[in-house]
Amino acid sequence: MPLTPEHAGQLDALVATLSPEEALWISGYLASFAKHAARPLPGTGRPLLLILYGSETGHAAGLARQAEEKAAARNLAVRNLDMADFRPQELQGIRQLMVLASTHGDGDPPQAAADFYDFVRSRKAPRLEGTKFAVLGLGDSSYERFCQTGKDLDQRLEALGAERIHRRADCDVDYEGPAEAWLDAVLEAFARETPAAEAAAARPAPAVVAESRQYGVNRPFPAAVLENHLLNGRGSDKETRHIELSLAGSGFAWEPGDSLGVMAENDPALVQELLALLHLKPEEPVPGGEADMPLAEGLARRYEITTLTPGFIAQYGEAAGAEALRALAAPGRQADLRRYMAGRQVIDVVSEFPAGGLGAQAFAAMLRPLQPRLYSLASSPAAYPDEAHLTVALVRYHSHRRQRRGVTSGYLAGRPASDDSRIPVHVSPNRLFRLPQDGSVPIIMVGAGTGVAPFRAFLQDREARGAPGHNWLFFGERRFRTDFLYQTEWQRLHRDGRLTRMDVAFSRDQEDKIYVQHRLLERGRDIYAWLEEGARFYVCGDASHMAPDVHGALVAIVAREGGMSPERAEEYLKRLQKDKRYLRDVY
Repeated sequence: MPLTPEHAGQLDALVATLSPEEALWISGYLASFAKHAARPLPGTGRPLLLILYGSETGHAAGLARQAEEKAAARNLAVRNLDMADFRPQELQGIRQLMVLASTHGDGDPPQAAADFYDFVRSRKAPRLEGTKFAVLGLGDSSYERFCQTGKDLDQRLEALGAERIHRRADCDVDYEGPAEAWLDAVLEAFARETPAAEAAAARPAPAVVAESRQYGVNRPFPAAVLENHLLNGRGSDKETRHIELSLAGSGFAWEPGDSLGVMAENDPALVQELLALLHLKPEEPVPGGEADMPLAEGLARRYEITTLTPGFIAQYGEAAGAEALRALAAPGRQADLRRYMAGRQVIDVVSEFPAGGLGAQAFAAMLRPLQPRLYSLASSPAAYPDEAHLTVALVRYHSHRRQRRGVTSGYLAGRPASDDSRIPVHVSPNRLFRLPQDGSVPIIMVGAGTGVAPFRAFLQDREARGAPGHNWLFFGERRFRTDFLYQTEWQRLHRDGRLTRMDVAFSRDQEDKIYVQHRLLERGRDIYAWLEEGARFYVCGDASHMAPDVHGALVAIVAREGGMSPERAEEYLKRLQKDKRYLRDVY
């Protein structure tokens, strides 16, 4: 639409004052503004269906694309947006809204959806009378607050006056079938709300596209293992491995900050033990996706046979006639059920409560699909174009009289470097954990243990591109002598001037444990100065302890060095997060 002479003059006057960088930013801002306009199409009154998704690992984003295609096939006008790209103030103009919301961990919204989630639940949220909506939640039923983000948004939209057009669905990790059925039902409901004359005026359905044969989450690439060696020194009580995979021929594109999804196989010894306990034959057929597969193969490659879920407890309890399990699965016993499940796996339940006569297909139906595990990429494609490096800590622990190990970490640790050793993988983008495009921006990186992996990629990338910005790394582990991961690499980068500063914390090298948050507090004045100069602050590692402790240290630093109250310091950090200068990749 052409500008009025007045607007054109105002625009010319503004552009004349801008630097090239400012003009580029303005162009992106205006493009984003146009993208966010999610109102009825001008001159038609035809409602626009807005699909908003909040995704952590890409599942909700994939469903949003599927919903967009299905909506277009029904001649519905549709727009598909990540919650991170949507201005929540635009909600008031929406007449048809579909929300696809993942839950991260035990009840948290995905990082990309946090601003939208907080706005909708705040007093600033507008009244939504006239809006019809439906919510689909994605989650993991092994967590107590299963699909909590979807539940919260569903309840809040109704409280704001919006009308639910279809009941919410809460989908577990095997979400594909239930989610597709829900999408079809919801889109039919929205289609009924659109008069036939308006639907006929909608844009035609897109041409059918041939099925893509590209590699991805549903068709992992078989990556050859190039290198697999131990990073820890002799005498360490940890086993952390550096693994290099070939992605040559995969067609994948990735950036530092992204993750690699690994589709592992279960421990063969655990598979054999389950078969023996259940008296099942390994060759019995069970569903395997497009076709049946032998039970032993299914237990090895398709089904989750370690993590317990409330659903498994309930179903197996019925099949085994186990009154104790039935009681635990009863309403109101959630706390008792959580205590029972803690530290136990499927094998423990099967051992404790034998189920005579249980068939292979009945048992398989109780199990969830085996899901890929995500690992931060520890290499930059600018330095290693056809390789993906991983930093993997073998998970080992003892519980309920059994020695356990992590499914994927154990699988990876045992894969030798060999042309015959192949690992199914896909790239999982993380656009909320990126290096600044401006290579002169200083960065502060905080990583404990394997949380240092993406920062190895960051520094490789900055070195390969000749980025002049200062780089400061905080690294924590147990012992200097045995657990200083990538020590020689950091020393070389520091010597060459690429790693401006490095502070380390080895918790077990002295009587009083020292962690990365303690080193942050010791360097508080300089950290605050870097932040005031525009530095980005990155955190990668454990979400339960490390990340909250680092955040607490950062609040204390900002309050002390900036002369602020703790409340104002929190607001300072919230602004950094909103400006994408305080970024976290925690798990």
